[in-house]
Amino acid sequence: MKQTILVVDDSWSVRQLVSFTLSSAGYEVMEASDGADALSKLTGQEIHLIICDVNMPNMDGISFVKEVKKSEKYKFTPIIMLTTESQEAKRQQGKVAGATGWIVKPFNPEQLLTVVKKVLG
Repeated sequence: MKQTILVVDDSWSVRQLVSFTLSSAGYEVMEASDGADALSKLTGQEIHLIICDVNMPNMDGISFVKEVKKSEKYKFTPIIMLTTESQEAKRQQGKVAGATGWIVKPFNPEQLLTVVKKVLG
């Protein structure tokens, strides 16, 4: 069974690059355009990993992580932040909210897959 990854980013091109990288490596990919859109797609199906941007309209990534961690079904789902934010204060906010890891854009596909494989075991 393929592992499912939810990709949350307001940039269509970033979602496409991440989705292509992950699906080419054999993962099932779902996409959402912001935190609110992503929450609406968490309907009980199994999600093995979430990759999420920080700066998005409607609901930013940190707020999204906090909401996910309140959910019985998804509170243990690992979340990797994929963002242009590199300041330590932002990383700390993400960690406190419940983020598992932090990748700074721009990224290369191999780096992303290495982190995904490490997080998913």
